[in-house]
Amino acid sequence: MYQIVPGAPGEQHVIDRTHGSPRKKKFGQESRPMVLAGLLGGVLVLAAVVAWCYYSLSLRKAQLLKAESLELKNNGYIIRNHTGDIIFTMAFRSGTLDLDSCTKEGHSLSCTRSGTGKLNFFIQTVREKTVMCYRIRWEELLDVSSVEHAMVYNDSHWYGGAEMASQYWPMRNQGEQEPRPFVTSDVYANRNAFGGILERYWLSSNATAIKINDSVPFHLGWSEKNRTLRFVARYQGSPFKPPVGHSGFPELSYRVCVGLDVTSLHKYMVRRYFPKPINVPSQEVFRKPVWSTRAFLKSAVTQEKLLRYAADIIKYGFKWSHLELDDRYTTDYGEFDFDPQKFPNASGMFEKLRKDGFQVTLWTHPFINYDSINFGVALEKGLFVQEPSGELPALVRWWNGIGGILDFTNPEASGWFLSHLNSLKRRYNVTSFKFDAGETSYLPRQFSTLVPLSDPSTFTRRYSEMAIPFSSHAELRVGYQSQNISCFFRIINRDSVWGYELGLKSIIPTVLTISILGYQFVLPDMIGGNAYPNRTAGVINETQALPDKELYIRWLQLSAFMPAMQFSIPPWAYDDEVVQIARKFSELHERDVAPRVLELAGKVVGTGDPIIRPLWWIAKDDEAAFKIDSQFLIGDDLLVAPVLEPGKLERDIYLPAGQWKGKKRTYKGPIHLTDYPVTLDELAYFYWVET
Repeated sequence: MYQIVPGAPGEQHVIDRTHGSPRKKKFGQESRPMVLAGLLGGVLVLAAVVAWCYYSLSLRKAQLLKAESLELKNNGYIIRNHTGDIIFTMAFRSGTLDLDSCTKEGHSLSCTRSGTGKLNFFIQTVREKTVMCYRIRWEELLDVSSVEHAMVYNDSHWYGGAEMASQYWPMRNQGEQEPRPFVTSDVYANRNAFGGILERYWLSSNATAIKINDSVPFHLGWSEKNRTLRFVARYQGSPFKPPVGHSGFPELSYRVCVGLDVTSLHKYMVRRYFPKPINVPSQEVFRKPVWSTRAFLKSAVTQEKLLRYAADIIKYGFKWSHLELDDRYTTDYGEFDFDPQKFPNASGMFEKLRKDGFQVTLWTHPFINYDSINFGVALEKGLFVQEPSGELPALVRWWNGIGGILDFTNPEASGWFLSHLNSLKRRYNVTSFKFDAGETSYLPRQFSTLVPLSDPSTFTRRYSEMAIPFSSHAELRVGYQSQNISCFFRIINRDSVWGYELGLKSIIPTVLTISILGYQFVLPDMIGGNAYPNRTAGVINETQALPDKELYIRWLQLSAFMPAMQFSIPPWAYDDEVVQIARKFSELHERDVAPRVLELAGKVVGTGDPIIRPLWWIAKDDEAAFKIDSQFLIGDDLLVAPVLEPGKLERDIYLPAGQWKGKKRTYKGPIHLTDYPVTLDELAYFYWVET
C-alpha cells in the first residue's frame, strides 16, 4: 500500500508501508539537533541554577563575613567609613583564618579554626550614638609562641602610646623595631625604651582609635618601611606571666572604634575607658612656680645652700608655690631623716623657711641601698621584691647605687614606706613629696612579688598610689592606669639642648602625648633642663653647667603657658635681662594663663579632656593641623606658638579657621603667617574671638 507524502514543492515521496517508513527515518535524522539543543538548554539551565546558588551562597558568605563596616578576610580585615573609604587595615601576621569555620549570630562573628588548628576568634560590634566599636579577640587553643596583628597607617596620622626619649607629634616610628614588652621604663637611662608614662591607646587623624585590653601580654613593634605598628601577645621570653590557672596560650584582644571626627572620638574613648582624677591639685602650684634644688644644686645640696637659694628667690622678687628639696638630704639612700653633716639643724631650717612663707616638699624613691641602716630592717620584715625563689631580696642597680626595691604589692611594705613619709611630714611640717622612679626597668629581669604580677607595669601603678595621701602638692614621673591620682605628673628629665631627643623641641609633643593618654596635670620638668655637663648646650665649667642663655629664655617662655612652671637653675645665674624676662613671664602665667588652666582643670574631673590641646582639637578636618608639633592650644581659644630654634627672632605660624587676635591685629584663618616677628623677650600667642 502506498501513500503520497507531501514534500518540498515539486517533490513527492512514496512510502512502502510494508517495508518501513522513509518519513520516520527522515524525521529521526532531523530530530538529533533538537535533542542536542534540548540537552544543551538543560545543561545551561542547570548551570544557571548552580551559578545562582553559588552566587547566593557567596552573597550570604559575604554578608556573614561583614560586621557593620568591617570586612573580614582570612589574612586580616578592613574597616570603611560612611563614604566607603578604607580607614583601618589590620593584617594577621601569625596565622590565617579558615573562613569556612566562621559563623555569625546577631552582632557577633566567630571562627573556630585557623590555618594551623583550633582557635577562638570573634568580632563583636557595639554601637553607641556616633561611635562604632569592634571588640576583637584572637585566642590560641594550641601551644604557639605568639599572636601578631599588624596595623597599617593608611596615610593617616597617629598619636598616643607612650612617652619616648625622641618624641614626635604625630608619631614618627623610625627603622624596623621587633616587638618588645610594652612596659614602663626610664627613657633617660635607656633612650630606645618606652617611657614611664604609657597607656595601650592610639588615636588617628581619620577618626579611628585602638585600645589593647589589660589582660594581653602586650609587645609593640613597628616597621617604617611597611608603615605598620605590630601588636603582639606573647608570654615566652617576656616579663609577662600567665595568671594563675591560665593555659599560658597567648591571646590578643582589643577594640577598634570609629567615630565621626578625631576630637569627638577621643572624648568618647576617654569618658568610656580612662579613669578620671578625683580632684584638682593645689591651686598654688598652678599659679606660682615650683623651685627645685635638683638641676642647680644637685646632690651637693646642704642646709646653707638651701637657705641661700630660698633667700635669693625673695631677693630677686619671685613668687613660689613651694620649695622642692631634691637629692641628697639623707645620709644614705633609703633613709628617712636628714644627714646631720649636711643639715646640722634641720628643724631650725624648716622653721626659718616657714617664717619666710615657704612650703617644702622632699624627694623620695622606692630604693633602699645595701649600705643603708634600713636595708637590714626591710630584709628582716620581707619588704623587698624577691628573687624568683622568694627566699632572697632581688638586688637592683639604679642611678645612685645598688640596693633592694620595695614591694608595693605587699601591704606591709607600702605601710612601712608611708609611715616613714608621714613621720617626716609630722616632724618637719613637710608639705608633700616628689616621687621619683617607679618604672619597671628598675625591677630585676626575674623577680617575685607578694601578689604575682601578670603585667609588670602594675608595679608602676602600685608605686604611684603612694602619692595619693599627699596629692595636693605631690609629683610623680610615672603613670600606668593612674589617671585618677590627683597629682602632677612630671615628664622625664630633659637635657639642656634644643632638639627632639629630650630637648626643648620634645616638650610640646610629650605634653600633648601624655595629655591624650589622660594625664592632664602636667609638670613639664625644669626650665632650661637638668644641666648635666655632658648634655648641655651652653657654658660648662668645673662646678656648674649653665644652659645656653637663649635656650633658657625660650624654655622659660614655653613653660609660662604650661599648667605649671618649675625653676631650678635660677634666672639670676645669668644677668638682669634674664631676671626681668623671667619675672615678666611668671607674672603673665599667674595673671593670664593660670586662671584659664584652673577653669579647665576643674572640668577634667568630669570629662578627662586635655588642658593642653593639639590644633586639630578645633580643626577636625584640617590636614595642616594634624601635623603641627610646635604650637598648641590651652582650651579651645588660646593658641600658643613659642620659638624653639636657636638664633630665631621670627617663626612661621599656622592659624586654623576662625578669627584670631594677636598682639597688634586680628587674623582670619586658616592662614599661614610667615616670619612672624618674635623678639627674645616675646612669645607669640593668639586668642580666638567671635565674629
